Amino acid sequence: MNRQEEHAEGTEGVATPLTITLAVQVLVSVTAVGVAVFMPAVSEEMGFSPNHVGIFVSLIYLGACLASPFSGYLINLFGPILVSQVCLGLCAAGLGVMASASLPLMIAGAVIIGLGYGPVTPASSYLLARTIPLRMISIVFSIKQTGVPLGGALAGALVPYIVVYYGWRMAPVAIAAVMVLSAVLMIPFRGRYDRWRQKNSRFSLNRVTVPFQKIFSHKGLRSVVFASFFFAIMQLCLISFLVTYLTEDLEMSLIQAGWMLSVAQTAGIIGRIVWGAMADRFVKPRIMLGFLGIAMSVMAILAGLFSPAWPPSAVMLVCGIFGAVAIGWNGVYLAEVACLAKPEHAGEVTGGALFFTFCGVLLGLPILSAVFDVTGSYPAGFFLTALLTACWGVLLWFGPKSDPESE
Repeated sequence: MNRQEEHAEGTEGVATPLTITLAVQVLVSVTAVGVAVFMPAVSEEMGFSPNHVGIFVSLIYLGACLASPFSGYLINLFGPILVSQVCLGLCAAGLGVMASASLPLMIAGAVIIGLGYGPVTPASSYLLARTIPLRMISIVFSIKQTGVPLGGALAGALVPYIVVYYGWRMAPVAIAAVMVLSAVLMIPFRGRYDRWRQKNSRFSLNRVTVPFQKIFSHKGLRSVVFASFFFAIMQLCLISFLVTYLTEDLEMSLIQAGWMLSVAQTAGIIGRIVWGAMADRFVKPRIMLGFLGIAMSVMAILAGLFSPAWPPSAVMLVCGIFGAVAIGWNGVYLAEVACLAKPEHAGEVTGGALFFTFCGVLLGLPILSAVFDVTGSYPAGFFLTALLTACWGVLLWFGPKSDPESE
C-alpha cells in the first residue's frame, strides 16, 4: 500500500476533524499565553519580581516535555478525542489551581497545564493523519497550527480586560470554564473518531521509548525532528527578544516595537498557510523545511544588523519576512512527521518528536539569556542561532531523502 492510499483510507471529509483540532489548539494556546498575560498582575499582588514570570511559562513546557512521550500510548488506548478532552480538563484544572494565589500551588498548576498541553498536538496529528488525504495534508496541518498564534492573539486581547475589570483571579477561572464547556461539546464526536483505539493496549516503559526508537532508527525522521529543536529556539528568539532588542538598541518606542512583533506574528500565520500549500503542491516538505531553516537564518542575521539608521519600513519588512519563516514552519514539520510515521503511528511519533521541539523552547530561553548576559549583545544571540539553524536547513535541503516504507 503506498502513502497516498494509506492516508486516503478512512477519509471522511476535512472540515470536521480540522475544526475540532483547530479549536483545541486555539484553546490550549489561550491557556499558555493567558498565564503569561495575567502573571504580571499576580507578581504585583504577591510581591515577587516580574522577571520571574517567564519561569511559569517554562514550567508549562516542562510539563509538556514530560507528557509528550506518553501521548502515543494514551491516544492508542483512549482515542484522540478523549485524550483531547482530558487535555482540556488538565488545562482547566491547572488554571483553577493557579487561581489559588498560593505560590507552591501555582507552580504545580503551571506543570499541570503543561501535562495537558503536551498531548494535544500528537492527538490532532493522529486524527488528521487518519482522516485527511495525503495530497492536502501539509495545508491542513498548517491551518490547524495557526491555532497557536490565534490563541495567543485572543489571550492578548481578552485576558487584560478580564484582569482590569474583574481581577486577575477571574482570568484563569474564565478560561477554565471555556475549557470544560469545550470538552463537553466534544462528547458526540467520540464514537466517530475514537473508533481506532486499542482497548486492550497495556502500558509498559517500552511503549514510552518506542517513539524515540522510531525517530532514531529513521534517517528522515531523525533529521527533521532534530532540526525542530533549533527551529524552536529561533522562533523563541524572535518572539521573546525582538521587542526588547528594538527598544534598547534601536531606541524605538514600546508601541513601535510592539507593532513590529505584531507584524511578525501576523506574517507567521500567513506563512503557515502559504508554506503548507506549497509543500502539498510544488515542493517536497523536507525541501520546504530546509528552505525555511536557511531563510530564517538569513533573516536573523539581517535582524542582528539592525541599527537606528535603518528606516522603520525596512525594519518592518525584515520582521515580517522573519516572522513568516521563523513562525510559519510548524505545520509543514508536523505534517512531514505524520507522513513519515504512517497514520497508525502518527500520534506516538509526534509525541516523541515534540519532546525535542518542546526541549528547544524549554532550553532556548536560558541559553539565549546566557548569551545575552555574557556578550551584552542581542545581535550575538541572533547570529549564534542563525548559524545553528542554517546548518540544519542545509542538511534538510541537501541531505538524503527517505520514505516511510524504506526504513
